[in-house]
Amino acid sequence: MKRKEIYFAGGCFWGTQHFFKQIEGVLETETGFANGHTDNPTYQEVYTDTTGFVETVKVVYDAELLDLSFLLDMFFHAIDPTMLNQQGHDVGTRYRTGVYYTDDNERAVISDFFHLKQQEYDLPIVTEIEKLQNYYPADEYHQDYLDKHPDGYCHLPVELFRFAKNAKMKK
Repeated sequence: MKRKEIYFAGGCFWGTQHFFKQIEGVLETETGFANGHTDNPTYQEVYTDTTGFVETVKVVYDAELLDLSFLLDMFFHAIDPTMLNQQGHDVGTRYRTGVYYTDDNERAVISDFFHLKQQEYDLPIVTEIEKLQNYYPADEYHQDYLDKHPDGYCHLPVELFRFAKNAKMKK
């Protein structure tokens, strides 16, 4: 097993976490806040859109089973990459979309993927690609929220979770 991590911001992190948890080869997920300018922010602080943080999901995966391009492709099924600071009914800079990497070698993979994906859209892709500057886990209430509250709010349709559960990377 080769453990790697990548961070995805796809709007409300409850749905984004639940989506990635369905994918075979994803080992761990955690909701949190990335790339802001304060230390150890609370959900309430991030919610004000004054901290610079974005709701983010840390995804730890087995790189022997999944590659980054597959995870990026899955991510694009769960977002509208042309929406700035909004996904579904959730609006604000904390809901912007982004991919945050820790390994500089991944920058080219992500950029190349975005370049190819742009050809599928009439509007420009506004999803961020940035090196992870900082990350703080959200409190326990926000971890695995949709597992604890199956009828809880989610901007993603249930069918998308089934899609993720059945998705397989082509070898």
